[in-house]
Amino acid sequence: MPELPEVETTRRGIEPHILNRRISRVTVRDARLRWPVPPELPLQVQDQRILATHRRSKYLLIELERGMLIVHLGMSGSVRVLLDDPTPGKHDHIDVELDNGVRLRYNDPRRFGAWLYTEAPIDEHELIAHLGPEPLTDTFTADYLFKKSRKRTTRIKTFIMDARIVVGVGNIYANEALFLSGIYPHKPTGRITRKECEQLVSNIKQVLALAISQGGTTLRDFVGGDGKPGYFAQSLNVYGRTGLPCHRCETLVRELRTSNRGTFFCPQCQTR
Repeated sequence: MPELPEVETTRRGIEPHILNRRISRVTVRDARLRWPVPPELPLQVQDQRILATHRRSKYLLIELERGMLIVHLGMSGSVRVLLDDPTPGKHDHIDVELDNGVRLRYNDPRRFGAWLYTEAPIDEHELIAHLGPEPLTDTFTADYLFKKSRKRTTRIKTFIMDARIVVGVGNIYANEALFLSGIYPHKPTGRITRKECEQLVSNIKQVLALAISQGGTTLRDFVGGDGKPGYFAQSLNVYGRTGLPCHRCETLVRELRTSNRGTFFCPQCQTR
């Protein structure tokens, strides 16, 4: 599933090609996404100029003159920049054609993404309003995480993956940040110390920043805005490494299930 670094990589990849360009036409071949593409969307955005691109959590936001396009890549979506007009494939559901001949093509085999439009303040949108702070900003601090963690009985991995607490810490990056912090993934959140919160916040920021700098993690379905896969998978310490030796201590990496997701950890390095 595309996570925060993959979405940020996509945003950075498409931005130079679309800024200050006007949308000449939107073609929706299949509107049956997680939330159906509104039938009025093509006409609502047509002839509007693209003013900026943003990212909020895993949502790619394309700011227009009168409103905002809200794009979610779902489980398997990607947005590509095309300089020509190749024949659309089976899963190429949406094209956004610009006045310079460039087009954005949205591909989504599982159709679990979204393309929506709003002219209301974006922070008030029902998909955005409940979200916690961005992990790479100064609002996400150890003090904030420590205060939020008090009297919580949920497992720490589940806690940091809750978008109401902090956005964008998906499964891969939660595993990696907990490993770097030496924290057992199933430790009750309320038992996390302030010192552990300092380490965890620092490592969440470090892991996400590194993944963004390397173009995201190479997953089966993800390609960036320029069509190139990410390379962060080469830097993974525990995720997907069940039965392989820990890079630090050579103890074999183990796997647990947390809310039906794979949780990978080193039983020697993550004992706290």
